[in-house]
Amino acid sequence: MKTIDELLAEGVKGKRVFVRADLNVPLAEGTITDDGRIRAVQPTIAKLAEAGARVIVASHLGRPKGTGVEPAFSLAPAATRLGELLGADVAFATDTVGASAKETVAALTDGQVAVIENLRFNAGETSKDDAERAAFADQLAELADVYVGDGFGAVHRGHASVFDLPARLPHAAGYLIATEVGVLKKLTAEVERPYVVVLGGAKVSDKLAVIDELLGKADRILIGGGMAYTFLHAKGYEVGISLLQKDQVEKVKEYMQRAEDTGVELVLPVDVLVSSEFPDLKTKAPANPDIVDADKIPADKEGLDIGPRTRELYASKIADAKTVFWNGPVGVFEHPDYAGGTKAVAQGLLDSSAFTVVGGGDSAAAVRILGFDENAFGHISTGGGASLEYLEGKTLPGLAALEG
Repeated sequence: MKTIDELLAEGVKGKRVFVRADLNVPLAEGTITDDGRIRAVQPTIAKLAEAGARVIVASHLGRPKGTGVEPAFSLAPAATRLGELLGADVAFATDTVGASAKETVAALTDGQVAVIENLRFNAGETSKDDAERAAFADQLAELADVYVGDGFGAVHRGHASVFDLPARLPHAAGYLIATEVGVLKKLTAEVERPYVVVLGGAKVSDKLAVIDELLGKADRILIGGGMAYTFLHAKGYEVGISLLQKDQVEKVKEYMQRAEDTGVELVLPVDVLVSSEFPDLKTKAPANPDIVDADKIPADKEGLDIGPRTRELYASKIADAKTVFWNGPVGVFEHPDYAGGTKAVAQGLLDSSAFTVVGGGDSAAAVRILGFDENAFGHISTGGGASLEYLEGKTLPGLAALEG
C-alpha cells in the first residue's frame, strides 16, 4: 500500500488530489455534535495543501435516498468545520459531479481545499449494479489527478468512491488509514496478553461474527449494553422487557459453551439498572432506576445499564490487561442516570497500563460526550464497523483497492 509520504515525495504541487474522507459526523438541527472524524482526517488534508495540492474532499453523511440533494444530510456544516480546523477558507460544491463541483474544482489554486456535496446524493455511489457504480466513479475521476484514501469509517463498503475510484487514478493511503491499520494489527497479529475485549451496543446480531473470531484470540470478553440481555436470557434468566433477540439465543448458547471449552473468560453483568420505561433523551428528566441482580429483572422492566457491582467487576477484569479493545457503550449513556456503566468502562481503560483501543462509533462519541480526554487512550478509531470487520478477518474493499 503506497503511503501519503511516498506520494508527497513524488510531488503533488498543482495536482488535483481527491481525498476520500469520512466526514459522517452526527448533526443536531444542522449543528455538529462530535467533530472527531473531521479532526482525524485534517492532518492528511493539511499536509497535501501545504505541499501545494489542489485538494478535493469527498465523503458521505447519513443514509440519504440517492435521489438528489436532501438538506438534512448536506456536508455544508462539515465543510465549515474543516475550514475552521485548517484555518483557511474551504470552498463548497453543492453537487457531487455536476456543474457546481466542476466549477469549484476548476477554481482551486495550489494549496486550496474544496469539499463536494454528499456522495450518497448520487445513486451510483452505493449501487449494487457494477455498471452504475463504475459510471459514477468515472465522473468522479474526471475531477482529479490523484486519489488518497483516508475515510477509514467507509473502507468496509464496496462503494464507488471507496472501491472503484482508486482503480482509475494513482492512489495512496492517508495518515488516518495508515494509523488505523497499524493499530488493528496490534489487535490481531501482534497482540500483547492478557487481551481483554469489551463489547456493548444494542444488538447481539451485530457482534456475532466478531465474537466468533475473538473466541480463538481474546483471553476475556466482557459483555454489556442491550446485547447482554440475550446472553442473560440464554442462561435462563428473566430479562423482562429488555432488548432481546430470541432468534440469536441458540447461537449465543453455542458461543458460551465454546468460551468454556476453549478457556476464554466470558463475563456477563451481575447487576443492572432497570426501569419500566425508556428515558427521555431530549429533556434528560430524572429516570430514577432500580438496581437489581442480573437474574432478578422484573417482568415489567428493562435493563438500561450495568450496575455498580458489574462496574467494579469489569474494572477488575481490565486492570491487568496488556491490550484492551472496546466497542459499544454498555448502557444508555446519553442519559445521565444510565451513563455510569460506560463511564466505568472508559475509566477502567484509563486506569490500566494496557494498550487501549476504543472501536469507533458510539463508543468514541461516548468518550468525548462524557468528558474524557481522548488523547489518554491508546487509539480512538473512526470506524466501528470497519474495525469489527477487520477483526472478523474480512477483506475490506477500501483497503484492497489501495493495495491494488
